[in-house]
Amino acid sequence: MPESFIVTADHSGLRLDHFLVRQYPDFSRASLGRLIRTAAVLVNSKRVKAGYRLHEKDTVAVTFPAKEPSVLIAQPIDFGVLYEDSEMLIVDKPAGLVVHPGDGNRQGTLVNGLLYRYPDLPGSQNDRPGIVHRLDKDTSGILLVAKTETALRNLGESFKNRRISKTYHAVLLRHPGRDNGRLVAPVGRHPVNRKKMAVLQEHGRYAATNWQVQQRWPGFCFVEIGLETGRTHQIRVHMASLGSPVAGDRLYGGRPGAATEPTIHRQLLHASTVSFRHPVTGKEMQFTAPLPADMQTVISDLNKRYR
Repeated sequence: MPESFIVTADHSGLRLDHFLVRQYPDFSRASLGRLIRTAAVLVNSKRVKAGYRLHEKDTVAVTFPAKEPSVLIAQPIDFGVLYEDSEMLIVDKPAGLVVHPGDGNRQGTLVNGLLYRYPDLPGSQNDRPGIVHRLDKDTSGILLVAKTETALRNLGESFKNRRISKTYHAVLLRHPGRDNGRLVAPVGRHPVNRKKMAVLQEHGRYAATNWQVQQRWPGFCFVEIGLETGRTHQIRVHMASLGSPVAGDRLYGGRPGAATEPTIHRQLLHASTVSFRHPVTGKEMQFTAPLPADMQTVISDLNKRYR
């Protein structure tokens, strides 16, 4: 069945391919362009070109081709487990580990490792068995994994309704201007670089981030960050918009200068704590993953340098 959208006044005048990128941020503009060329995208039941300028109240219908079933390979992958019961897992994901397979990346992910240990996870038909949320490849820390269909559904609803509280810690380049604050700024796909997100006042999605500086050094600071929403790259985008990107985050300007750089091999962002109700029992739960060794080393180096 096709997915249908009614064009609002906010999107009137947009090219069709640009509109689709906003609706499907995980797809490239090239792949969406192929759908348009093959008449898998219709506007008001008619075939149009990618450059067609949309009008308010246009109906855009998108039909994705049926996916061929893929086989996920179970592999021994190293990751820590902070908690486990019959319904769910709390995983401590190491930095550098991709959460789930994607195009051209079918092996070596957390999902491959989960299937090696737990072959009957729910959601395998979507290539994301047990997965209810994600962390970026180079972000370390806590990830919730469902072991049953009930847990998968209930945890997904809890994330959607913002009933799960997550706290992060990060080393930032420079200082965000205040020792604490709350930033509300909509986040959406970058209009030029499709690998990036950006603060977009007109077409972004509501996003709110709180921060508290824990420690300061010349050129760096260590912060605790609380998310009210969970947009893609939200912390990285919001902190960069304040002129204080996550240290080591080259995509958003977080590469330290050579003269002051401690040894940083990845974006120094860690999902530290999660609080939520158990998806079946309703019991209040909270878990904390300690800072990984590389972040501890950078902090120790900075303390020694500026003590």
